[in-house]
Amino acid sequence: KITFQNKWVYRIKEEEGGQKRYKARLVVKGFAQKVGIDFGEIFSPIVKMTYIRTVLSLVAVEDLHLEELDVKMTFLHGDLDEDIYMQHLLGYEVK
Repeated sequence: KITFQNKWVYRIKEEEGGQKRYKARLVVKGFAQKVGIDFGEIFSPIVKMTYIRTVLSLVAVEDLHLEELDVKMTFLHGDLDEDIYMQHLLGYEVK
């Protein structure tokens, strides 16, 4: 297994009323993974077009107003069965 690099992703979110909310997230640069070494299976949960068409058809038939269609992806909150090793953050001391 390899030790992955990381980076900070910053985002400014504007709330209703014009207030700004600053968000930061630490992400792992997982694109360096190798099949069979760092992972065994790949599963990418995506929304099927039939689901999107069904929702849009219901909106049209019921004469509803659709402002936004947001589908949550399960991989954002999924559990890992394997260990992932990440380099320590620059500027932080390893004790």
